Amino acid sequence: MKFSTKRSGEKAELQLTSMIDVIFLLLIFFVMTFKIVAQEGDFNIRMPLGGGAGSAENTNVPIKVRLRANSAGDLSDLIVNDNLTFMVQPAAGEDIEAKLEREKQIFGGLRGFILQLTNGVAPPSPDEGPEVEIDLDYGLRYGYVIQAVTAVTGQRQGDEVTRLVERIKFAPPRKPQ
Repeated sequence: MKFSTKRSGEKAELQLTSMIDVIFLLLIFFVMTFKIVAQEGDFNIRMPLGGGAGSAENTNVPIKVRLRANSAGDLSDLIVNDNLTFMVQPAAGEDIEAKLEREKQIFGGLRGFILQLTNGVAPPSPDEGPEVEIDLDYGLRYGYVIQAVTAVTGQRQGDEVTRLVERIKFAPPRKPQ
């Protein structure tokens, strides 16, 4: 078998067209077959420290705060952990000052519940302490959400601010009915 010899003066060229075609075909194949998998869940699990069956500590189960709205977007009731209810039924012919006082009492009751739960002591770090999950109706006015967040995060006494809850999350939005 005889090999052809090139002259030393000629430059050898590579045919890149077919190689580029193959690379593009591979790229298209991998892009088209790639499947994005949804994240399976949050695996930040905090297990209680060992100590036997008698050491039942706070396992940081979220405190569920449910805010329900009426058809006008006003707060109709506030439910904590599915068992403690603060009713917000307005009286007939109630003026704005009475409505604001009633809302102040309701969110004050929520703050009192959080104070009782935390013993009025701030968590040592933002990752510790209770977690609050706020679940609200789609048509609820934004001001009530802010009042609920303010009620659970802390309180101010003079110039001193006491932080109560550092971790707040919102439940997935509910569909309007």
